[in-house]
Amino acid sequence: MNDDELMRLALLEAEKAVQHEDVPVGALVIVNDVVIASRHNERQLTGDPTAHAEILALRDAASHSGTWYLDDATLVTTLEPCPMCAGAALNARVSHVIFGAHDPKAGATETLYNLLDDPRLNHQAKVTSGILAAECGEILTQFFADRR
Repeated sequence: MNDDELMRLALLEAEKAVQHEDVPVGALVIVNDVVIASRHNERQLTGDPTAHAEILALRDAASHSGTWYLDDATLVTTLEPCPMCAGAALNARVSHVIFGAHDPKAGATETLYNLLDDPRLNHQAKVTSGILAAECGEILTQFFADRR
């Protein structure tokens, strides 16, 4: 699958979050062109502040793989990872992060910080940004507009 196709899958996952009033962010973990984890935000659902789509997908991928070391994995997410999620990707040794919309309030891979390419840290990851950015941004814009 190409990046657009992967992001469309992540967007489908993001739509599930709206069902339980969570911010619609979806994330996938891919290894060898196979989706091994697919999750969406569940903070409202679980009452867990760490239940971001990326964290949940990385947890599922580690469980699926039998190791926390995901050096052959790609993380795909509809929104630029926050510091917590970028840190989790680094700790999991993810090799590539693909995201859709930039996050001007918490983006930690390009917008506010560049954690995935900081040479002071013990791991770096390739970043591809802006994949289906308009669609990824629109689902978020609509979610928040509906709540105003």
